[in-house]
Parts: sequence; structure tokens; C-alpha cells
Amino acid sequence: MRCGDFKTSYAADMTIFESGTARVMLGLFFCLLFTLPLYVPGYLLDIVNRIGIAIIGAIGLNILTGFTGQISLGNAAFMAIGAFSCGYMGTKFGLPFYICIPMAGIITAFFGMFVGIPSLRIKGLYLAMATLAAHFIVEFLVVKWESVTGGVAGLSIPAPKIGSFSFDSDAKLFFLIFVLAIMSVLFAKNLFRTKVGKAFVAIRDQAISAEVMGVNLLKYKLFSFGISSFYVGVAGALIAYQAKIISPETFPVTVAIDYLGMIIIGGLGSILGSIYGAIFITLLPELLRMATSALAGSFPELVNKLAATKELVFGLLVIIFLIFEPSGMAARWHSIKNYWKLYPFSH
Repeated sequence: MRCGDFKTSYAADMTIFESGTARVMLGLFFCLLFTLPLYVPGYLLDIVNRIGIAIIGAIGLNILTGFTGQISLGNAAFMAIGAFSCGYMGTKFGLPFYICIPMAGIITAFFGMFVGIPSLRIKGLYLAMATLAAHFIVEFLVVKWESVTGGVAGLSIPAPKIGSFSFDSDAKLFFLIFVLAIMSVLFAKNLFRTKVGKAFVAIRDQAISAEVMGVNLLKYKLFSFGISSFYVGVAGALIAYQAKIISPETFPVTVAIDYLGMIIIGGLGSILGSIYGAIFITLLPELLRMATSALAGSFPELVNKLAATKELVFGLLVIIFLIFEPSGMAARWHSIKNYWKLYPFSH
């Protein structure tokens, strides 16, 4: 019986797909994924689209916080910049989505790098407060800069088009979102095989030692802020296309908390953890809604009390994961996978 680790070269150790079985399973998964619009109803497809957007945003935040060790509470602001930049370019200049989305990411990346400048001198909770301050500055600008953002009324976003083909439904938008999500995963996965990605991890693990080894802390911290913000800006642009109407209320500070919860529950410093966390946190309100609906007939008074428990459940889950599984869902999956890889000698 084959068991254990049979990798005999660095190239084999660095491969994304560990075996032919993994490639086949991934191929089957993609076949299932891209046929979802054929049999999944509209409401559920909307949730799936939100999961795809959340995956992009969570990976972006994890690059900064999980891999580089820079705590950020400004990702809701970065999403707002991406969304309103995309909306403004689409409505004011009539630019196509394949220009608006990357440009929104680039604009957000520059803003993120600007916000990241203090990271050379401050870290931890101080950096978190600085990024939170950036959120409130952006929120103020979004409300007051009416010529660009539409102010309190917000912006109406036209559906993205390629020629005469319009992504005007959840089923059509699904393909755009998940193509970008897959590209985001692949780029992030390969980023940490490069010098830049390894510098990020070195800064997270021991910044002083990294600097002694020749890592330019400011340069690579700003790179991390820029790449992370690009991801989050693209996620914001996709939110704009999905929501069709965006306003300051679309990006409250609680969005930043949700995304931080995604990477904590999914697993800090893990691309797979970002995916798990995005799926879990996006589905959490729907699972609570289903639970309250199931209890509605038997316990009508209890339902009213459970209606506002999302924040309570969210907070409890974060605490539970920090105590019992600080490495997140991804670590639990790796433990299960390694158990079966070494079976029957897994003791």
C-alpha cells in the first residue's frame, strides 16, 4: 500500500497539484462549478457570486495580514475606492469592464500603498488604528465628493458588456466573477514561490532578521499593501457590478470586520483558508436565516430574538477558532489530509 511522502525533488515539492488524482478531482470540481448556473436558482446563485467576490477580497487581506503580518481594518474603504472608481469610469467615460476592473484595482493599490507608509514605524494595533482612520476618511470623501460618488444617493452602475453581450444577470455575472476568482487564487498561490512572497513571510516571522538579510522593509511592506489593495479593489468593482447601485452604506466598517473574521476562521497565512473563510462567513447569515425559519412554526417568540444574532454567532465563532483552532479551517483540513496520506501508519 502506498503511504507517506514520495517527493524526491524541489520541483515536486513546489508543485501545485500533488498527484494525477488531484488534477482529475480539480477538473471535476471546475466542471461542476461552471455548470452551476444551469441548475442553481437565482437567489442561491446570488449567494454563490457573493462567495466568489469574498474569496478575492479575503485572499487580498490575507496577503497583507496573514502572510506579511500587517493588521488592516481598512479593507472596506479599499473596496469602496474600487467600487466607486469602477462605477465612475463606467458611467462618466463609458469604459468597458475589462478596463474599469483592473484600473479600479490599480487606483486602490496606490491608495493602499499610501496608507501603508506608516507601517515602517508602527505595527500591530497602532497600524490597525491607522487603517481604521483611513476608512473613516474614505467614508467622508465618498459622502461629500458628490460629483464622483453621487454622495448619499450613490451611483447606478451599468451592466458590464463585451460587444453586444451583457452580463446583466446573476448567471452571466457568475462566469466573470469566478474566472477572476480563479486567476486571483493562482496568482496568490504562485506569489509565495517568488522572492517577493518569501520576503513578505520573512517580514511577518521576524522583521529585524529579514532586514539584516537584506530585505527592504518599507519596499516590501508597500508591495504587500499594494497587492492586497489591488485584490480588494477588484472585489469592490465586482460588488459594484453585482449590486448595480452603490452608496456609502454599501461599505460600512463591519465589512472590514467580516473579512478579518474570514481569514481568522479560514486560516491566517493560507490561500485555501481564505477560500474556506469566505465561504463560511458568506453562508453564515443564510444558515441563521434558515434556522430561524425552521423554528418559526414551533417557537415564534424565539425567532424574533434570534433574528439579530448574526453578530453574536460571528463573535463566538472567532473566539472559538482562536482558542481551539488558531490556525483555522485550513489547518484542520491539512491534518485530515495528512492523516490519510500516512494511513495506516498515521500514529
